[in-house]
Amino acid sequence: MNNEPLHRFPDGRSEAEQPKWRQDFPIDVEADEYGARRDFTKFMVLTSFAFAFGQFWIVLQSLFRVKKTEEKQIAMVDDMKVGQAKTFHYPTDRDPCLLIRQTAETFVAYSNQCTHLMCPVRPDVKNDRLHCPCHEGYFEASTGRPLAGPPRRPLPKIQLRIADGIVYATAVELRTS
Repeated sequence: MNNEPLHRFPDGRSEAEQPKWRQDFPIDVEADEYGARRDFTKFMVLTSFAFAFGQFWIVLQSLFRVKKTEEKQIAMVDDMKVGQAKTFHYPTDRDPCLLIRQTAETFVAYSNQCTHLMCPVRPDVKNDRLHCPCHEGYFEASTGRPLAGPPRRPLPKIQLRIADGIVYATAVELRTS
């Protein structure tokens, strides 16, 4: 603690006229760094703008970032029966996906991770839905949209291309509704 005498007291009275509590808690007006509400408000507004700009910058980067993924062969058309499902990984080996043959001409593929807590979904082809057993979530198999349970976002859809009897995964479509 600083034992130097005070230059000036805040109320303008002399040292002898000061109350006892001020001797225990002396405030040197000359050395005090006064923080006004206006300065605090300016600091908070600038800090808020900095955080908002940071969030906006992240969104802009993700919008304009082009993710190039290569096509990947995932199945032979003749090897899958109508109503059959097959797991595969796309675009990386850490991204499990699910391919479903709905009709003789129709294939759909989705990420195999529930949009609620990333649990693996299981196909229930006869009821045309995908089931997440972790929290009883259900997705429509033909669209990937949530039907019941905690998931609110649809499953990411895998774009497919069929050529010469081979099913290829071409891109991942992230959807919000």
